[in-house]
Amino acid sequence: MTGAVEPTPARPVTEVAVGVLVQPDGRYLLAQRPAGKPYEGYWEFPGGKLEPGESVEAALARELHEELGIDVQASHRWHTLEHDYPHAYVRLYFCKVTAWTGEPHGREGQAFVWQTLPADVAPLLPATIPVLEWLAAE
Repeated sequence: MTGAVEPTPARPVTEVAVGVLVQPDGRYLLAQRPAGKPYEGYWEFPGGKLEPGESVEAALARELHEELGIDVQASHRWHTLEHDYPHAYVRLYFCKVTAWTGEPHGREGQAFVWQTLPADVAPLLPATIPVLEWLAAE
């Protein structure tokens, strides 16, 4: 007789809106995670957690305004990806942002860079790597 294996309780899913800001010439924006956060110093696409009852689009607009001081004018959902980090299981809603007002600046003291493929900053947050592959495939 074999022992039954108890299923592990599912980890809570943290839903995150992520902005892939793309300029007409194809450059995209990466931001560096600030001190004190998991994966401090890693490069990622900017964004943040959805608040209860908030849509992906509303969270994206709020987060990009809070982080970069810009107002999203045009965006669309592009890809969804789930990633299991040691600190959280996340569902990432990547949205391509093609128009905004304001000049991006690090309102939380974070560094950011405009990049072309391949990215020349490191280290990259693990869930960022597939996004670069999607951009390259276009």
